[in-house]
Amino acid sequence: MASQLFSPLTLRNTEFRNRMWVSPMCQYSAFERDGMPTDWHLGHYAGMARGGAGLVIVEATGVVPEGRISPECLGLWNDEQQTAFARIAELVHAAGAKAAVQLGHAGRKASTYPMLPDAKDGSVPELEGGWETVAPSSIPFGELTTPRALSVGEIEHAVQAFITAATRAKAAGFDAVEIHGAHGYLGHQFLSPLSNVREDEYGGDLWGRSRFLREIVAGVRHEHPELPILVRLSATDWVDGGLTAEDIREVAGWLQESGADLIDVSSGGNVPSAKIPVGAGYQAALAAKVREAGLPVATVGMITTAQQAETLIRVGTADAVCVAREWLRNPYLGLHWAKELRGDLDSLRPAQVWRAFR
Repeated sequence: MASQLFSPLTLRNTEFRNRMWVSPMCQYSAFERDGMPTDWHLGHYAGMARGGAGLVIVEATGVVPEGRISPECLGLWNDEQQTAFARIAELVHAAGAKAAVQLGHAGRKASTYPMLPDAKDGSVPELEGGWETVAPSSIPFGELTTPRALSVGEIEHAVQAFITAATRAKAAGFDAVEIHGAHGYLGHQFLSPLSNVREDEYGGDLWGRSRFLREIVAGVRHEHPELPILVRLSATDWVDGGLTAEDIREVAGWLQESGADLIDVSSGGNVPSAKIPVGAGYQAALAAKVREAGLPVATVGMITTAQQAETLIRVGTADAVCVAREWLRNPYLGLHWAKELRGDLDSLRPAQVWRAFR
């Protein structure tokens, strides 16, 4: 029986060679703190493309300087960055994969120390290169610095920053963009009643709280009619009174109307005390629920075997599988899983490594 994981998927007019994708994973390697990709990023993303991925999604990339998770995170707000990002797209394409970039704004979770060995925890002080954080409402995340609530004008500016960054990504050669609305970052902060207590048009009920993301998607779609737009959403806050999978299913339908093509379903990240039942494929049921909205979804989270990924596609839980840490452990993961599931590597295997995958 033919593998479904290694069958193509088309969004808009873009065909992805398979449904085994690289999930965006922060590298904290813009060492000059200027948002610029480095040699590490070039080798990192090209390596997984050579390893057989259908789509490589570049890590969370700030649409404005103050939108970065840490000072060492990537950014896409100027011409120099755009030129550097183009090299990533070129290398991914040379290996036969498609390239996307996850565009984000960390909001109240910005200006933090990088999640690297021996790094400090918490907010980076301004004297150490940090900055004032902003959010829908002046509610801190755990022990991080209390953010300043955004004005309506500042929200409109942030929406435009996402649209402009998407234009830069397309100009750099990327095949798709992913809008980050998950993991407690700004889009998620607007969606969740736990972090958004605004009483204007960007708050209130779920429709109002989803306005920020809907405007971003609609704006990108208006500027780029054929560009595939992915949106990553946390399908639950994992606490009473927070977002539920039923909420996100409704939001997914609205985002589809705004122009989204696929929802990348994750969970959590907006409440530090949430108890998340992490285990094999623990977010798959959430993806299946969101898929009821009628648009394609990707699932992610503790997907560690070829058969597990194949089953998720075959039974209709999701339309694509985003794999994270397994790619870090093995950049040739796609070749290994393709060999296990179908035995045919001719369309994926680089000639330079054919001896290892006969």
